[in-house]
Amino acid sequence: MDSKDLFSYCLIKPGAIEDYPFGPEVIVIKIASKMFALLSRRNGQDNLSLKCNPDYSEILRQQYPSITPGYHLNKRHWNTLILDGSIPEREIRDLIDHSYDLVYKSLPRRVRTGGQGDW
Repeated sequence: MDSKDLFSYCLIKPGAIEDYPFGPEVIVIKIASKMFALLSRRNGQDNLSLKCNPDYSEILRQQYPSITPGYHLNKRHWNTLILDGSIPEREIRDLIDHSYDLVYKSLPRRVRTGGQGDW
């Protein structure tokens, strides 16, 4: 799975939009102005940063050497995945879903129930 497929997968989430608040080299995917994914390239390698439950983050970092604490993000709540092919596609998709769900659940109820038009 390449970064374009991951980008597309992130954008099919309800209310997801792309943004470039850090410049053209970092694609930020948001829901209701809150980030849930960042795609970037560093040291010649594509990276995907995702929000994650802190306890689950530790397990993932032990299981996959290519999952590291969030690059330029809160290291406790964000992971950066180095997209080198070592993480199974299904796992990456599950982590995108997890990140989206965490952010979605943190939105005020009025925003969640208001529908996409309010995002």
